[in-house]
Amino acid sequence: MGIFNLFKRRDMSLEIKEYLEKGAVILDVRTQIEWDEGHTNGAKHIVLNTIPSQIEKIKSWNKPIIAVCRSGARSGQATQFLTQNGVDVINGGPWQNVDELVA
Repeated sequence: MGIFNLFKRRDMSLEIKEYLEKGAVILDVRTQIEWDEGHTNGAKHIVLNTIPSQIEKIKSWNKPIIAVCRSGARSGQATQFLTQNGVDVINGGPWQNVDELVA
């Protein structure tokens, strides 16, 4: 995945819905301050720069992952790292994309 793919805009709603139907965990990789401003109910919060040290915890969930952040860039980085480490993950982009589908 090239750097420009991190910023690629496309409608992910179908893929997000498929992952939610598979019982995916929503992983919010924003900062604590951003998380405190609002987040999807039931989402897990692990700040992006701590993901490498939390990889075993994430794998232990044994579920597909939907990574989210504010714009989709950080969740894209998380998706790339998690994919390289054998995790079934998609980039959900901005957390609101997933939040509106979780009702």
